[in-house]
Amino acid sequence: MTIEEKERWENVKYRMREEGFHYCFASYSDFPDIKDEKFHELRLKYLATAKEIQNYVDAKCDEEEDVDGDE
Repeated sequence: MTIEEKERWENVKYRMREEGFHYCFASYSDFPDIKDEKFHELRLKYLATAKEIQNYVDAKCDEEEDVDGDE
């Protein structure tokens, strides 16, 4: 790993800590300077899973209440 690559990875680690994990990947950057396929694969899977959870919770909140107490 070159010094520049090491600095880029250290920047990702710093941003995860300082910006917050979710914000770091959802809004801060897509880190185009990181040339690592596995990193981007995992980053995109994380974002997709976060969106899936958000949609699931939203759908649950939109469900009609069961006034009879039955499920």
